Amino acid sequence: METLIAHPKNEEQATALKAVMKALKIDFETEENPYNPEFVKDILQAREDIKNGKGVKIALEDLWK
Repeated sequence: METLIAHPKNEEQATALKAVMKALKIDFETEENPYNPEFVKDILQAREDIKNGKGVKIALEDLWK
């Protein structure tokens, strides 16, 4: 058989997928996100800040001073 990998976007979707698989007697396993949730939150916030023009640009030649 093949392996299916799902990427639920929220806890509600994850719960629904688990319920369906249990009802159909499909074996499944879950894997926790290996990243610290605070770290992920900080990275996502930084990306959002860059999109909103809140970042600081550093010229490439200034990196090696």
